[in-house]
Amino acid sequence: MQITSLQPTLQLLTADGQVHYFSGVFDQQKSAQLMQVLSEKIDWKQDVVKMYGKTITTKRQVAWYGEKDIVYRYSGIDRRALPWTSELLQIKEIAEKIVNKSFNSCLLNLYSNGSEGMAWHSDDEKELDPQIGILSISLGAERRFCFRHKTNDYKTELMLENGSVLWMDSICQKFWKHSLPVMKKVQEPRINLTFRNILQ
Repeated sequence: MQITSLQPTLQLLTADGQVHYFSGVFDQQKSAQLMQVLSEKIDWKQDVVKMYGKTITTKRQVAWYGEKDIVYRYSGIDRRALPWTSELLQIKEIAEKIVNKSFNSCLLNLYSNGSEGMAWHSDDEKELDPQIGILSISLGAERRFCFRHKTNDYKTELMLENGSVLWMDSICQKFWKHSLPVMKKVQEPRINLTFRNILQ
């Protein structure tokens, strides 16, 4: 797949950071193909996080891939990256061309249906390269994605379409939280690939 001078279809935030949305990066056929391959070949496991002093196993499944010996600590747990698969390397190449940035790792999330979501949070861990931001690819079910400003509680949202790409710069992580709300009427699965650069 060729990516040349792709322009965002939406720039979501008006202040305190940038969030660019690209719709239709992957067509329906390619998205379905990637969905099937990733469902079968990725080493999915339920995520274990520490919240408010408790260890919780999430409903969604996750996987952490990247360059050798990369460790990413979030929610109080250290995670060591699995080696890239050939499919992930191909997707990474496309992701890098879209925003002209380099990524050394990818956190993947598998949501079985709309009853699984993500609570309000910011991706602001000190290991994340502040020059790169995070690029997120959505495959499968269309889901709401929300932003809430940390100081004035202003909210905005969009629908993440199948085959779309969302890029968040590091500044927005300082001022905004984001979430993937539960949508119980959604019965189809969704895979989300979040490419990032971890400082070594």
